[in-house]
Amino acid sequence: MDMAPRLDTDALLADPETRIIVCCGSGGVGKTTTAAALGVRAAERGRKAVVLTIDPARRLAQSMGIDALDNVPRRVEGIDGAAGGELHAMMLDMKRTFDEFVEAHADPERARAILANPFYQSLSAGFAGTQEYMAMEKLGQLRGRDEWDLIIVDTPPSRSALDFLDAPKRLGSFLDGKFIKILMAPAKVGGRAGMKFLNVGVSMMTGTVSKVLGGQLMRDVQTFAAAMDTMFGGFRTRAEATYRLLQAPGTAFLVVAAPERDALREAAYFVERLAADQMPLAGLVLNRVHGSGAVQLSAERALAAAETLSLGLAEASGASDPASAADPADPADPAVEADPPGSADPADPAVEAGGAEYATLTVNSPENLAEEGIVDPGSGNAREQNAPAADDSSASDPDGSPTSAERLAVGLLRLHAERMQVLAREQRTHHRFTTLHPEVPVAEVAALPGDVHDLVGLRAIGERLADQTERQPKSAAG
Repeated sequence: MDMAPRLDTDALLADPETRIIVCCGSGGVGKTTTAAALGVRAAERGRKAVVLTIDPARRLAQSMGIDALDNVPRRVEGIDGAAGGELHAMMLDMKRTFDEFVEAHADPERARAILANPFYQSLSAGFAGTQEYMAMEKLGQLRGRDEWDLIIVDTPPSRSALDFLDAPKRLGSFLDGKFIKILMAPAKVGGRAGMKFLNVGVSMMTGTVSKVLGGQLMRDVQTFAAAMDTMFGGFRTRAEATYRLLQAPGTAFLVVAAPERDALREAAYFVERLAADQMPLAGLVLNRVHGSGAVQLSAERALAAAETLSLGLAEASGASDPASAADPADPADPAVEADPPGSADPADPAVEAGGAEYATLTVNSPENLAEEGIVDPGSGNAREQNAPAADDSSASDPDGSPTSAERLAVGLLRLHAERMQVLAREQRTHHRFTTLHPEVPVAEVAALPGDVHDLVGLRAIGERLADQTERQPKSAAG
């Protein structure tokens, strides 16, 4: 693929001017794991870091040695502190953060009234935009405490990457908007005069709203508005202050994606939005990238070699149907691409060699040396050492000559062909992104055989983020 600029994550983490890193992107691309891995690597390189994560998988909390994450930063044990760094982690508790905001900006009596209000309880627990607003509120709190020199934020999962930037402003505008101000009017005027004002000015409006929402809900909203009177102006102000913090030079955005069409489309959209809002983009982290230690062997040549071996096995066994010997690839199978004319020259040394040396290259590639076995090219999960296509490996020909090596070679060649087809698809998708945004630095993270479940796995991710010396060349697509 065309080589994009290299993203140097170690330089980013080591720069003392970098105070906030925001990992953003669509759901299911590894944002939380990336944020945690960056936190571990930063701490072990001397930074005092805290990771603010949103709704992480339980196994990720356990991987950091913490039974449960909550709204208070917890020290992560097991971090190598030789460089003087340390790591804390926390999970945003949306309602608790809202409660803390109320308790900090209202007197005790008013705070109790607000916290007990049914409308407030619904608003703080699940109102649209509350999670994003409170994530930014917590970010502002952590930055204000100045206990950490690096804050890494895992943005909330959402259907649109724009929600993280837009929702806080929307919520602030709602809480500081005209509708709420109208509801506060009786409290501001006071007593019967206030009720008279309300009856004269907005009785028709409130009557209509009461019919739609219900009288009790309307009273709850009015009580909430009256209690929050002194606080409403602060919502928009604080949202705007945190928004400016995200635009500051000490902040760096990392867009996280996977080499899939939808994820990279969302990543491209987010890159454009960050540029429009003048927010500092550090680069793109591309997770779960597949690779191969034998990129010189294309999918077409691997399939051709496998077919040659299969025919040889069929002739050696005396089978009338070659398919009965080694189950050659079905040309109608959509997973197997047809060989282009001339792609498998019978005189090609690769074909004459029966594909044995290429099978050895494939089985010895870095992805296929995991203890679990051979990595599945589609999912990244490990398969059993004996692939289904290479069963009966202990069988022999009727004349006593062994065939296990040939059968294994056929299976490995086909597995390698599938892997190369995955590589080609991922590279085409990545190429479309780099064509649109050639200026965006990229760090590729190779797919792992399994899930990350401990600090060792997070360190491995951090190392792969930092080591970008072996990027797949364009010729890997075959």
